[in-house]
Amino acid sequence: MLKKTVPLLITFVFGSFMVLEYFTPLRFVAETKKHLYNAGIAIMGVTYVLGLINIVAVNLPVIRRRQRDWPYKIVMMAGLVTMLFLGFVWGKETGTPFNWMFTHFYVPLQATMFALLAFYIASAAFRAFRARTPEAALLLGAAAFVMLGRVPIGQYLWSLLPWDLLQSPHLPPIGDDAFFWGWIMDIPNLAGKRAIMIGAALGAISTGLRVILGLERSYLGGER
Repeated sequence: MLKKTVPLLITFVFGSFMVLEYFTPLRFVAETKKHLYNAGIAIMGVTYVLGLINIVAVNLPVIRRRQRDWPYKIVMMAGLVTMLFLGFVWGKETGTPFNWMFTHFYVPLQATMFALLAFYIASAAFRAFRARTPEAALLLGAAAFVMLGRVPIGQYLWSLLPWDLLQSPHLPPIGDDAFFWGWIMDIPNLAGKRAIMIGAALGAISTGLRVILGLERSYLGGER
């Protein structure tokens, strides 16, 4: 019984206290919230240590048994030990070996991963943009229209059209491609983005209330 009641009680008390800070001008509440944030940061530091231990505990048996992809595990463990050693011995400031390794190894590898990710995004977009429904056709048309204004060939084709004959006083200067595409991104696109952000915020608020009130108990180990 205590395994359920105590975590729910702690969640309710601290969750309600964190929300209270936005509805009261009391300095005590703001100062206490700051200390709670610092405690959360300290707990996050402990989780990094636990994550490090978990990486070693999971990958070392794979290397010893030479299971699938074990050479890659050796490279990962070697990089982990090297970066830890360099960081603890010389620090991580500019000019240190740790900073040199980070700049010349990690940053290029990160750029490579993002470059490969672009191909996966293109593949997923090709599958998602098949106009099988009116909604998919609308998504396809909007994506093609926006991408057309982001590439040089689109701007060139745009300049060839007779915009002087199509210009209306109620529309932005569509002949000026920079202004028109900026208007597309700043007005219709921004309106859609804000609608999505408002929906996500309402979802986060409802989820937070469910957690505080004890209706959502998945953090207790999958209980509903």
